[in-house]
Amino acid sequence: MEGEIIKNKELSIWEALIPVIVLIGMLAYNVLVGYGGEDDDPLAGSNQFVLLMGGAVAAIVGFFNKVSYKKMIEEVASNVKSTTRALLILLMVGALAGTWLISGIIPAMIYYGLELLNPTIFLPATVIICSIISIATGSSWTTSATVGIALIGIGGALGISLGMVAGAVLSGAYFGDKMSPMSDTTNLAPAMAGTDLFTHIRYMAYTTVPTIIITLIIFVIIGLNLDPVGQADTNSILIDIKKAFNITPWLFLVPIFVIALIIKKVQPLIALLFGCLMGGVFALIFQPDIVMNLSNSNELTFKSGYRGVMDALTIETVIPTENETLTSLFRAKGMSGMLGTIWLIICAMVFGGIMDAIGALSRISSALLKLADSIFGLFASTVATCLALNVTASDQYLAIVVPGKMFAKAYKDKGLAPENLSRTLEDSGTVTSVLVPWNTCGAYQSGVLGVDVGEYFFYAIFNYLSPFMTLLFAAFNIKIRQLKENISS
Repeated sequence: MEGEIIKNKELSIWEALIPVIVLIGMLAYNVLVGYGGEDDDPLAGSNQFVLLMGGAVAAIVGFFNKVSYKKMIEEVASNVKSTTRALLILLMVGALAGTWLISGIIPAMIYYGLELLNPTIFLPATVIICSIISIATGSSWTTSATVGIALIGIGGALGISLGMVAGAVLSGAYFGDKMSPMSDTTNLAPAMAGTDLFTHIRYMAYTTVPTIIITLIIFVIIGLNLDPVGQADTNSILIDIKKAFNITPWLFLVPIFVIALIIKKVQPLIALLFGCLMGGVFALIFQPDIVMNLSNSNELTFKSGYRGVMDALTIETVIPTENETLTSLFRAKGMSGMLGTIWLIICAMVFGGIMDAIGALSRISSALLKLADSIFGLFASTVATCLALNVTASDQYLAIVVPGKMFAKAYKDKGLAPENLSRTLEDSGTVTSVLVPWNTCGAYQSGVLGVDVGEYFFYAIFNYLSPFMTLLFAAFNIKIRQLKENISS
C-alpha cells in the first residue's frame, strides 16, 4: 500500500462522518443485543456484514459527490492487496497452533510454566517475557503467535482470567514492537515524520518506559490480589498433562529455532512455515499415539501420519484429557480457525478503501488539523487522527502514514523536531490498533490468542495508557524537543 490519502474538496465534514456514524451505530447495536454469531463470537457473526454496510453507505456518499465506482473498487483492491502478508501469516499461525499442540510443544510450555510460575507473579512475568521476545523479533504478531499462545494456556491452567493474560501479553508485545529497531512500524514512523530510526527510538523511550513501568506496577497489584484458584490443582494438572503427552525439554527446540530465524531477519511467514513443518515432524517423533488417534489408526504408517498432521494443520483438533480445563486448552482449529479473522480483515479493508476513495479520511483529518492552534492542540490532533484512522481505516499502517504526511509541516511550522511527531504516531497509532475489533491488529490478536477484544481491552494497559502519556508530556512541556535543539545536537 502506498498510503496516499485521497482528497475530495466537495466532501463536507458531515458527509465524511455519515459512514462512520452509521458503522459505529450498527456495531453498537450488535453489542447491545449481544449478537455476534455462534457463541457471540465477533469473528463469526454480523460485524463483517456491518462493515460492508458501512462501506455501502460511504459509496452512496461518494456517488453523490461524483466519485466513480471504478475508483472506489480500485482503492478497495489496493487495501485488500496490502493485507496479503497478514492474511498468509494468519493461516500459518493457525496451522502452527495445530502442529504445536499435537507435537506437545504447547503442552510442554504449559507444563514447565506451571512448575515455574504462580498466579502472584504470572501477569508481570508475562509482560516482561513478551517484551523481551518482541524486542528480539521486532514483531508483536510473532510474539503473540508463539509465546503468547503458550502463556494463554498457562494462565488458563492457573485459573487466571484469559482477558487479563491477553492484556499482559499484548502490553509486553507492543512495548517490544515499539522499541525494536527491527519492527516495521518503528521504521515507518520516523520515515513519515522525517527523522532517523535511532533518534526516534531514544526519544520514544521518554514516554514508553514510564508507561511500561506503570503497566508492570498495575499487574503486580492485580497479581497480589488474585485468588489463586489454580494453585491447589497444579500437581493434578501436571499429572494429567504427562498422561496425555510425552513431555520433554527437547520439544523447545522448535520454538527456539523459529525465534532464532526471526532474530536472523528471516521473514516471519517463512519462519512460521518452518515452525509448522517442524511441529509436524516432532509430533511423529514424540507423540505417535496422538497422531494415530487423530487419524483413527492402530499403527503409525506414512498414510496415518500424513493424515494426522494434515488434520492438525488445517482443521479443528482436540486432545481429550481427564481434566476438563486442559481439554478446553488443548484445542486448536488449524487454518480453518483463522477464516473468521480473515473474513473480518477483508471486510474492514472494503470499508477503509471506500472511505479513502471518496476523500472522507482526508476530510476528517483536515477538520482535526484545524484544532491544532497550540502545541498541545497539535499533539492532541495527531493523537485523535491516529485513533480515528485506526477506527475508520482499520489499519495501523494508515494510522501512521496518513497523519505523518498530514502533520509533518505543521510540526515544523511550530518549531518542533520531527521526532515529536514520530513518537506521537507510535504512541497513538501503533499501540491502539489492537483495541479496535475490526482493525487488522485487533482481529489478528483476538483470533490468535482466542480472546475477544472486549475481554482484554481493559487489561491491555500499556496500549491505552500510551496516548495519554504522550498527551501528558505535551501538556506539561516535558521532553518536547525544539527544531533548533535537533539541529545543534
